[in-house]
Amino acid sequence: MTSDQNTPEDHLPSPAEAQARDIAEVPAVELINTVAVHLMSAAAVKTGLAEGPDAAELKDLDEARKLITALAGLVTAAAPEVGSTHAAPLRDGLRSLQLAFREESLVPDAPGQGPGEKWTGPVN
Repeated sequence: MTSDQNTPEDHLPSPAEAQARDIAEVPAVELINTVAVHLMSAAAVKTGLAEGPDAAELKDLDEARKLITALAGLVTAAAPEVGSTHAAPLRDGLRSLQLAFREESLVPDAPGQGPGEKWTGPVN
């Protein structure tokens, strides 16, 4: 076989090409929800809502603040795009995290200054 002939292996997609093709088939709403759920899960752990013997060691309110703020930005920006059916549970989860953060914080934030409240408004 000469070097200018193609072998079947030459036509196999690279892992990056395969991932790009796979991600292209996923609807935007599903991607947004998946990312939001990952942010919610990480924020819950960092807020101290995890269960198990090492839950207290995983708590990190500085990290939780960042995650909740990112989640609030995503949820607020994506709500008109994903529709109320998908946005409502995301907003509820976000609000629950914001309230949990407020309860766990030793130094309370001023109203409207808590994590994500720039995007959602004050949470009571």
